[in-house]
Amino acid sequence: MIRPIALTPLVLALGLHLFVAAPAAAVSPQAYADATAQFQRATEGQTSAIDGAAAQWRALSDAEPTDPVLRAYAGAATSMRALTTLLPWRKISHAEDGLALLDKALAQLTPAHDAPAHRGVPATLEVRFTAASTFLSLPSMFNRGARGARLLDEVVRSPLLEAAPMAFRAQVWLRAGLEAAKDKRTDEARLWLQKAGTSGTPVAAQAQARLGEL
Repeated sequence: MIRPIALTPLVLALGLHLFVAAPAAAVSPQAYADATAQFQRATEGQTSAIDGAAAQWRALSDAEPTDPVLRAYAGAATSMRALTTLLPWRKISHAEDGLALLDKALAQLTPAHDAPAHRGVPATLEVRFTAASTFLSLPSMFNRGARGARLLDEVVRSPLLEAAPMAFRAQVWLRAGLEAAKDKRTDEARLWLQKAGTSGTPVAAQAQARLGEL
């Protein structure tokens, strides 16, 4: 018997890293803005927005298939579709479809994607962070936790992160802090949460609140 999967934490986790890229040349700016707004609503817990977000990001990715960031967000949104059904096999199907897109986005990365691109964030960092956040939010039955942890560590330790915008860096630090806290690595959690908490970005308050819980 297939047990139901609880993916509610995925919404909160993805909400931490919504640092969307500027639209690619082949993508309509309005379509991109609509997809961004829909995805934002979905990550804030509006389940009714998930299907639309997944469809819109998939359309953007199909229009610009060489852009791994668009494909990564399509994968993240598609994985969230597991929250829209009570049927266990459909939950699994949606999650696996999203994972396949994320795997393809990761496979697309080349050294050329190290250059600042989307709002100054290298695609190598944004795709890996999007994948890491999704993998770490899935139930253990998908066996993606270890890979998610490795990807997050790659982002945290990348020398490219130092030159990325503070908003993105703070999201990475926050996620690293939350994962360290979950694994009972309190000193490491405090280090990352303090960095995020003093970043002056929208995630600072959340980081400070979590620091108070350690």
